[in-house]
Amino acid sequence: MLSGTQNLTLFPNKTPIGLFSINKTPQQLRFPSTTRIPNCRTRIVPKCSSSSVSASRPTSQPRFIQHKKEAFWFYRFLSIVYDHIINPGHWTEDMRDDALEPADLSDRNMIVVDVGGGTGFTTLGIVKHVDAKNVTILDQSPHQLAKAKQKEPLKDCKIVEGDAEDLPFKTDYADRYVSAGSIEYWPDPQRGIKEAYRVLKLGGKACLIGPVYPTFWLSRFFADVWMLFPKEEEYIEWFTKAGFKDVQLKRIGPKWYRGVRRHGLIMGCSVTGVKPASGDSPLQLGPKEEDVEKPVNPFVFLMRFALGALAATWFVLVPIYMWLKDLVVPKGQPI
Repeated sequence: MLSGTQNLTLFPNKTPIGLFSINKTPQQLRFPSTTRIPNCRTRIVPKCSSSSVSASRPTSQPRFIQHKKEAFWFYRFLSIVYDHIINPGHWTEDMRDDALEPADLSDRNMIVVDVGGGTGFTTLGIVKHVDAKNVTILDQSPHQLAKAKQKEPLKDCKIVEGDAEDLPFKTDYADRYVSAGSIEYWPDPQRGIKEAYRVLKLGGKACLIGPVYPTFWLSRFFADVWMLFPKEEEYIEWFTKAGFKDVQLKRIGPKWYRGVRRHGLIMGCSVTGVKPASGDSPLQLGPKEEDVEKPVNPFVFLMRFALGALAATWFVLVPIYMWLKDLVVPKGQPI
């Protein structure tokens, strides 16, 4: 049974055979059932927890809420109950602190950007270690940011409306980049991670926290309708292509899931990477996937929004189901 805090460490210049190949597409990448990585601390990857599913929808095909405009209006309403409905089931304080541990927030004077910071729940974990005056919360949703502004520990944080794929920070600006629960809405995840690389200083570290792809068929269906649930291999590939070194992935999850990941997790892993050289990412990309200024057919917009919001209901019910199973099934037995 997988614990919620296992790590997977990859060294770009020492690729274990059968574990990861940068020349393969995310659909071709596979983790073996149990892998021992040579020349480093042992990391065990159980077969049941692998996020590799051959029938997944390609990342290049955005889901119904994986658009900036849909996400904006989705959070226009979700911001009202986000801290009270979403966090208790998917993003608890214990999970947050566990996920931020690899970010190495070791100096109160660090410059930190919290991208897609929303209501500031993750930022509350950051300011435990870094002075609030050195932290910037960025989000495209003014409704989410309004909630963050109301939190007393965050009153000295800078609040910025902005786009994760086009950050309003200069190159080599921050010591740490943190983003939690945001990548699932990015039309172009690789571009967002490339931006993370650009804004970091030499030796700076990015910490991206996000969902993992389900293996259970019904959860997989609703994930593909709703928003982006990347595979673990995709996170690693995006970081590596952007230029990050010492890429590591740490699995997280609510305690009552007992390590079960087949339904996917809205906050399922924490991925970190270190910037090895000053300047922009060596990766070159074309135009953005989505132009937010481009007019959208209102009927198509409403249809996508409604179907995506309906699919989201499944992922509100799943943690309740897992919580009840944890209460009923004797401890020590798989659920």
